[in-house]
Amino acid sequence: MSAAFDMTGHELDNSTDPGSHYRAIASAIDLIVESYQDQPSLDEMAAAAGMSPFHFQRVFKRWAGISPKRFAQFVTLGHAKRLLDDDESVLGTALEVGLSGPSRLHDLFVACEAMTPGDYKAGAGTLTIHWGLHDSPFGRALLAATPRGLCWLSFVIDGDEDAAVATFVEEWGAADLVRDESATAGIAARVFAFGPNAGSEKGDPIPLVLRGTNFQIKVWEALLRIPTGRFISYQDLARAVGRPEAPRAVGAAVGRNPISLIIPCHRVILKSGIVHNYRWGVRRKKALLAFEAARLGKQA
Repeated sequence: MSAAFDMTGHELDNSTDPGSHYRAIASAIDLIVESYQDQPSLDEMAAAAGMSPFHFQRVFKRWAGISPKRFAQFVTLGHAKRLLDDDESVLGTALEVGLSGPSRLHDLFVACEAMTPGDYKAGAGTLTIHWGLHDSPFGRALLAATPRGLCWLSFVIDGDEDAAVATFVEEWGAADLVRDESATAGIAARVFAFGPNAGSEKGDPIPLVLRGTNFQIKVWEALLRIPTGRFISYQDLARAVGRPEAPRAVGAAVGRNPISLIIPCHRVILKSGIVHNYRWGVRRKKALLAFEAARLGKQA
């Protein structure tokens, strides 16, 4: 499809497909995270997105809510360490009393329902789960939902959709799995509703169905109380869930989080400020952290 231009020679943005914009943004974000030390130029970022610089700048700000340059300012180890130090004094209280209020992401409230392994085993044969692959500003994502709510959100790593599907099937394969993007499109649109109007129509809470041990669910619920744009160390998270002697066990539970992004396991980093060990790729974890911090207007 050929591009259209306005009277100044700038490309017009006539696309009504958010997926095409998400794919472009995801490509640019990958470049920024991989090459932030080299400070990629606007032209380089636009080339990665397959757009002219003007069009890319406008699309990035429209769909991500911030400029690409602003985003790049937050992809640094120094920023993560400073933010972690700043947050240390307040996050304990936030986790203990729920300072962030009802768990939320992009002003979309969520409601959790626990499902024990026994519950799943007993009812798996009659449980139908619809799933689909969707584009997002952070790459392709696999979302799955039971009749009671979203039970899975993962990202495709290195373009390997088959591997993403296999991981999902390994977790939920005892149920009746039905691929149906139309069934998951609505919740995907809410989850990835970035931009200036995100959250303007809150609607009902996004229901989550969590399947795990009591300990895992306790850790995941603690993650939901970490405010957007804030970080916490594994040690502080372990103290918050009453297991200060077991940061490794807490880390393992964090790593088993089945609903990425909404349950923000990406907000847990090492005490040193190093960002590592993300189930869906360290590069994506850095992108999520930088995105949230920049959206809150924090200074690098």
